[in-house]
Amino acid sequence: MSSASSVPPPPRLLWSRNFILSAVTNLFLAMVFYLLVTAMALYAVNEFQATDMLSGLAVSAFVLGAVVSRLVTGQAMEIIGRKRVLVTSLVLFLVASALYLVADGLGLLIAVRLVHGLAFGAANTVLATAVQGMIPPARRSEGTGWFGTSTTVGTALGPLLAFQLTDRFGFDSLFYLCTAFSVCGLVAGLVVRLPRAQHHQQVAGPPRFTVRGVISRRALPVSLVMLMGGLAYSGVLAFLNGYAQEQGISSTIASAYFMVYAVVLVLSRFVVGTLQDRHGDNAVVFPLLACFVAGMAVLALWPANGGFLVAAALCALGFGALLTSLQSVAATVVPPFQIGVATSTYFLMLDIGTGVGPVLLGALLPVTGFSGMFLMLSGFLLLTMLVYWFAHGRRSAVGPTAPSVPQ
Repeated sequence: MSSASSVPPPPRLLWSRNFILSAVTNLFLAMVFYLLVTAMALYAVNEFQATDMLSGLAVSAFVLGAVVSRLVTGQAMEIIGRKRVLVTSLVLFLVASALYLVADGLGLLIAVRLVHGLAFGAANTVLATAVQGMIPPARRSEGTGWFGTSTTVGTALGPLLAFQLTDRFGFDSLFYLCTAFSVCGLVAGLVVRLPRAQHHQQVAGPPRFTVRGVISRRALPVSLVMLMGGLAYSGVLAFLNGYAQEQGISSTIASAYFMVYAVVLVLSRFVVGTLQDRHGDNAVVFPLLACFVAGMAVLALWPANGGFLVAAALCALGFGALLTSLQSVAATVVPPFQIGVATSTYFLMLDIGTGVGPVLLGALLPVTGFSGMFLMLSGFLLLTMLVYWFAHGRRSAVGPTAPSVPQ
């Protein structure tokens, strides 16, 4: 329907039943992702004697699948409906989680990883899009931040559980837990009610897939900022353990990095989103980028227990809080009917950055060393501040971006 009366009024409550269910569904997706990404390279080497390159492919195939699915999910939601895309992708996510238990070859393992990534990218995009319609417009940044906390919890608990399970019970226990989490995610996804997407009222007939609709041109500039941020933080995800070993830092401190990261990021949710809603995007994005710059510099110049933990706190603000702050920006620079494609574009750029980053940084590592790489990334993030200014900051300085009416 295209009449104005068919558009539901904006939500008044942030912590609604459907908002909580959406966050819970996303939590189970994130837990499975981080449980597996931590252990997959080692599993490929131990179980199938994979080379370094092929073990890396076993990890990155998931990201590749997510990138491919995000290209089409934005329009698929309009064509066949959000709930159908969500349920289909969650069922596929469950099937892929169970298939690790029977994948008896490296090629089959990589294929499962690819399918798993396809399902993850689709489900995550649907949830991240639909939740924008559950958040009161005046609390857009705050609500986006709290929804992103579900991923934050997975970031912290996933690697810790993966280490404990594989050390004590072997890799099969990890796959059983992932299957159980996938069942929980499917159950939550089945009962959540997603707001309907708005369609452009001037377009006659049902929505159709178009190549131009794959990428949101309005959301692309700010999404490129997140691509750069994702590339920088991929250096931490891929090389922090190796850096810690080189510097003689215990694995306990390396694991504590992610716990400190998660705690600081959760605490930041009480402040950052509200500040952005009240004072505009630049009031938080520039300080968060400055924290990111400082966090990488601390990693490079203070390779000690204290340095790792301080860097974790700074990177939690610099990358974790920035991720949801810029997602909120991407949702406000487009009309309501384009939020799905804008969200897909945003996470597509993030996936590309985190997927390509380890390859590029790994090639530079023999030249720069770990400390030099992190110092280089600190300088790279200074450039990111400039890119943000031209992508969005100079317009935000003129006046706050009006929140789009939720879908």
